[in-house]
Amino acid sequence: MPSPARNTASASASAQAETPAPAPAPAPTSALKRSTLLALCACVLVAQSMVAAINLLIPQLAASSLHLTRGDILWTVDAYVIAFAGLLIPAGALGDRHGRKGALLAGLALFAAGAATSALATGPALLIAGRGVSGAGAALITPATLSILVHLSAPEHRARALASWTLAIGLGGFAGNLGGGLIGQFLSWRALFAVMVPLAAVLAAAVALAVPRTARTARGNPDPLGTVLLTTGLVAVLFGIIEGPAYGWGSPRIVAAFAVGVLLVAVFTRHALRSPAPLFDPRVFARPRLRAATLGTATGFFGLFALFYVNSQYLQDIKGYGAALTGVAIVPLTVGMALMPRLAARWSDRPRPVIGGGLALIGLGLLGASTADAGTPYPLYACWLLVISAGTGLSMPALTVGVVTSLPPHQAGLGSGLGTSARELGAALGVAVTGTVLAAHQGARGLADGMAPALRIVALLVLVATAAVVAGYGRDGGRGRDAT
Repeated sequence: MPSPARNTASASASAQAETPAPAPAPAPTSALKRSTLLALCACVLVAQSMVAAINLLIPQLAASSLHLTRGDILWTVDAYVIAFAGLLIPAGALGDRHGRKGALLAGLALFAAGAATSALATGPALLIAGRGVSGAGAALITPATLSILVHLSAPEHRARALASWTLAIGLGGFAGNLGGGLIGQFLSWRALFAVMVPLAAVLAAAVALAVPRTARTARGNPDPLGTVLLTTGLVAVLFGIIEGPAYGWGSPRIVAAFAVGVLLVAVFTRHALRSPAPLFDPRVFARPRLRAATLGTATGFFGLFALFYVNSQYLQDIKGYGAALTGVAIVPLTVGMALMPRLAARWSDRPRPVIGGGLALIGLGLLGASTADAGTPYPLYACWLLVISAGTGLSMPALTVGVVTSLPPHQAGLGSGLGTSARELGAALGVAVTGTVLAAHQGARGLADGMAPALRIVALLVLVATAAVVAGYGRDGGRGRDAT
């Protein structure tokens, strides 16, 4: 069960835009080599894979010598996502101001340190702490990779480069499911964390050799108060979303989490509007295209992770597949993600129909998947996975472009952090809504009673949000334009 879990410059923000520092010199816009692209995509693939991989190891963890409680298992799954999503925006801004390549290398080091801690854990506390440290590393890795791609890509090649990055995100989910399934069936759960240490070292060497440095912004003020306010607020909201189905949406701790989160985000907004050097200017959301792209990104991952939540349970509990076969059975979800981005890149100047069509395919695919039961042949179920995959591959590259090009280039890391935060928040909401509907329809047959209504509700929400996204792009002229 995978758990979980973007900006145009206004006149005010443009006036505050930092100028490139004299050193290091900016890389030329044609500096994106194949080896650089592969190294950056491999980094984000590995970081994303750890969101999903742990879920197929839950049975092993529950039976391990660590004697994990149900709460310990939930936090083992969620600590990575909460740290990852909660730190993305400040991590992206940190890379913009202090060096994107350095942020990427630091993220890989943190990722490896957390994995080593989890692999050697002798109790629940160390296991959970290691997951949180790895999540913090992933928060540095993801926006840095996308920001470097934006800086190194010539404008005419940017859509294709971002499509490759989006494909890596999707393949990361597949790799996590497949790797987690294979390890869960044939090896110890510790192997998942242990293998990440040398893998991160190899990636760090590849980054050091293949990735050039890009220009940093001159302003050195990291806005510590804004960083603390926004990060803490996002973590509180994420905690409420993720734990809501377990504790009950009306329970005191969930209500308190949402109240604290909303209050802190409001205080951050007030602080940012008054600060001469904020983490980011909230007025960037005045532009309809940025709002639409952010909503669209969250919507796509809302639907995708709702499917992920029930997919492994359906295949294992209802169809009777083993963990390894379950990992293989989601291969159709990668086909559209691999093939459609190249097609989407050809239509990068017409984002409105590409995004609307892609998100609609996700909603329609979920409606189709909601008809699956124990007697449904796997090839028919796989067809619905292909529809969802095609929708994801079609819409996500254009949505990514819509977010990162809504900010000036020197804030590409921040834009990447905003976009990835929307992904993770959408993913967390998808799991939370699906889990809540499943619990409300829990009958004698368990998942078999709740899967259909859960996926139908999610599909309808995706289709409604798709209409809002298309309308938002229409108000902004439909065509993407880089911020200046």
